[in-house]
Amino acid sequence: DYYLERRYPAFGNLVPRDVASRAAKERCDAGYGVGTSRQAVYLDYAAAIQRYGNIEASKRNLSNADAATITTLGKEVVKEKYGNLFDMYEKITGENPYEVPMRIYPAVHYTMGGLWVDYELMTTIPGLYALGECNFSDHGANRLGASALMQGLADGYFVIPYTIGNYLADEIRVNAVPTNHPAFEEAEKAVRERIDKLMSINGKQTVESMHKRLGKIMWDKCGMARNAQGLREAIEEIRQLRKEFWSDIRVPGKVNDFNPELDKAGRVADFIELGELMCMDALQREESCGGHFREEHQTEEGEALRHDDQFMYVAAWENTGENSWNLHKEELVYDVVKPSQRSYK
Repeated sequence: DYYLERRYPAFGNLVPRDVASRAAKERCDAGYGVGTSRQAVYLDYAAAIQRYGNIEASKRNLSNADAATITTLGKEVVKEKYGNLFDMYEKITGENPYEVPMRIYPAVHYTMGGLWVDYELMTTIPGLYALGECNFSDHGANRLGASALMQGLADGYFVIPYTIGNYLADEIRVNAVPTNHPAFEEAEKAVRERIDKLMSINGKQTVESMHKRLGKIMWDKCGMARNAQGLREAIEEIRQLRKEFWSDIRVPGKVNDFNPELDKAGRVADFIELGELMCMDALQREESCGGHFREEHQTEEGEALRHDDQFMYVAAWENTGENSWNLHKEELVYDVVKPSQRSYK
């Protein structure tokens, strides 16, 4: 069953990756997965090889090229485009993807969104700029495969060279910020206390085990398709995981040595906070839009059902204590391009 071609005849397997990934997972969840794990779908390049081969034969004026020649030419084009990926796949699986379909399954790529920046790419901290995918991403093309690089190109090549000078020009005559500044001392104290706390817990569970448990919660209940019940369960499970993390984690090594486990522990602690925040925001946003797909909010054809009259804003959550958050909204105004429901039928 070429399900993408069946569902989206106009685009087929060229639909955006959030649509393709969600469809692949749905097929596997429905019991149609392939391979020993049944958690995969086939990515078949046979048709693409023939298509590329015919195009290449036409370029070379090979009007009477036989099937073998067409296939050879097509494989050469695919190898030039994706050869490194095909080689990696063959090393891992022992199967030649030029001859047999690949087995693939969706995976987390990166977290969409990020730090707020102004039009000069400066954050709310004067002098701290955020470039590339670490900022909130001012375009939606990152849902299209291989387009995320544009964010780094746009910010690093076209924007920051023309904006950072505005800040530096005012700072040339300003002395360096002393390290006894109250803000610096407060931040340094907080970091030292957190490191000391992580090293002193001396529990029984590894950082890696906590990371995997958090990932399983997020994948199962805040993944490509979410629903209210799963999100509520995820929030409670993450809060319980946080309690275990800060009471039973074990970080080997010493503070003043090169300690990758300590570094990982700090990042997992941050991931726990981010995971809870993502679930809370997904639960509050009662619509489907972009990479956020709520199962309760979809059309009869299974497409995203938007509610722009209620959710046309950027959400910023402020932590006000344990399990306590305030929602701040920045309204979105579109004067030229009007948001609408996507359709790839």
